[in-house]
Amino acid sequence: MATVIDMLDELQNRALREPEVREKLLATRKEKDPFSAFCRACRELGYEIYEMELICAGEEFHAAMKRSTNGGGENSPMIEGEDDFYELFMANIE
Repeated sequence: MATVIDMLDELQNRALREPEVREKLLATRKEKDPFSAFCRACRELGYEIYEMELICAGEEFHAAMKRSTNGGGENSPMIEGEDDFYELFMANIE
C-alpha cells in the first residue's frame, strides 16, 4: 500500500510531466478552501489523499527527521511550513 508521501512523490513527478495535471493542482490555490480542493483534485486523479492523512504525514515525517538527527530528543524549533506537505508540493511544481 502506497503511503501519502509515495503518492505525493508520484503525483509531483506526473505534474512535472503533464501540464494539465500541474495546472489542475495549482488551480486549487485559488479555491475558498485550497487544502480540501487539493485533496479532492488528488482523488480525481486517482490518488487517495485526504486532508487528515496529508496533515499527519507531514507531522510524522517531521517528527521522524527530528528523532533521527537529535537522538530522539526535541530541542530545536520547527521552521514555519517545515511539515506542510501541501505547500512543499506546490513550491516544487511551480
